[in-house]
Amino acid sequence: MRLYPLLAIGLSLLLARETRADTIVLKNGRRIAALSVSVEGDKVRYLTSAGELALPKSIVDHIETGQISSGSPAGAANLAITPPSIEPTAANVAAESGVVRDGAVDREFLAAMASEARSGAPGANEKAAVAHHAAAQFELSHGDMERALADERTALTYAPENPLLLLNVAYMHLRRSEFKQALDYLERARRVAPESPDVPKLAGWAYYGMNRLNQAVSEWQRALELRPDAEVQAALEKAQRDKQEEENYRENESSHFTLRYSGESEPGLAREMLRTLEAHFSAIESELNYTPPEPIGVILYTRQAFADITRAPGWAGALNDGRIRVPVQGLTQLTPELSRVLKHELTHSFVRQKTRAKAPTWLQEGLAQWMEGKRSGANAHVLLQVYDAKQAMSLGDLEAPWLRFSNDVAGYAYAWALANIEYIVQTEGMTGVERILDRLAAGSTTEAAMREVLHSDYADLMESTAQYLRKTY
Repeated sequence: MRLYPLLAIGLSLLLARETRADTIVLKNGRRIAALSVSVEGDKVRYLTSAGELALPKSIVDHIETGQISSGSPAGAANLAITPPSIEPTAANVAAESGVVRDGAVDREFLAAMASEARSGAPGANEKAAVAHHAAAQFELSHGDMERALADERTALTYAPENPLLLLNVAYMHLRRSEFKQALDYLERARRVAPESPDVPKLAGWAYYGMNRLNQAVSEWQRALELRPDAEVQAALEKAQRDKQEEENYRENESSHFTLRYSGESEPGLAREMLRTLEAHFSAIESELNYTPPEPIGVILYTRQAFADITRAPGWAGALNDGRIRVPVQGLTQLTPELSRVLKHELTHSFVRQKTRAKAPTWLQEGLAQWMEGKRSGANAHVLLQVYDAKQAMSLGDLEAPWLRFSNDVAGYAYAWALANIEYIVQTEGMTGVERILDRLAAGSTTEAAMREVLHSDYADLMESTAQYLRKTY
């Protein structure tokens, strides 16, 4: 998202609003964040932004209360959809419970399961599949997507027709924005479980990510016919708003983009925007040494339609929730400002896909501003005043989405994010940024990635950034 126009920053900054949340910890190690949790009989009910959901109490290990989180609406590329769960049978409890030992996956236990499966022992294949699935869920809950996907695929080799394993592999590909790969597994799952509501639930997510709204709406409607689901209902309503708005939009395509625009926009502007987007694509591709595998959707709105569809705060001049959404009312040709907006939002698409949606907001927004050409000179003095007065928000406070920030807080957040990225680029070059993004994609936390690349934690990075601002500006 791009702050548009750039907000002035005052010293009387407000802290971001924090809310208390609970965390449900499952027996397989997976953690589920919730606004509130209650236990009713054999069910654990929990409230999310998608509505109230429930889990069997038998799969819950414990509930942690009072965790702090910064709430925000879910974006299209990060729909609030949970993976299908596999409840252990009595015969497989040992296979699942023995996977995690001393807070880590026991690889020797998995090897023993594999050896038993090779021996042809009755039920051994199923146990090996359950064990590798449990390992995958533990790794997923700890942010290690690479190992989680590898273990889930291994589980599938022992039970290739198991629909829940197919669904979980598809879910992980969706988390990585690999929509076509996800659909391959979903079609396999549909063949063996045609009445499963989870197949259309996840297929809708894949089609939405591929900008195929008609198919997304159709899949989610099918999912709701099979089972009421608050997550699907929220996703369907969002897709239907998009579909209704874009029903009569025109469409242009280029090598890497699908662009839709209302009849009120000039066709010449659309063509010029595609040419500019392709030029920005090449520039960012070179800087980040990465090529997004999927076409990127771009929507041009009137200002009122942008507000109605995105429901973004007033300070947002554009939005990227998996699709780049830009209000262009009144424009007949591409302006330098609009070109910068496009490069900013396109950077988000690159970073989201390169890191598999793991980059924190401050890194996303700082890098997007850097790519569009912004620098910290105009805001350096005020940022230093805030920092020296010990009123600065930490980078940890700026990790979660910013959509609920006030104007003042948003202005500070954008400026401080840019300053930190500017310092990293000036000291480590874009190679340093690329290494950080690669570590995030591999499952590192942001602060761990900073320590590996910069040999600094968040506090050290903020201090180094402040010193850089004093020296440079």
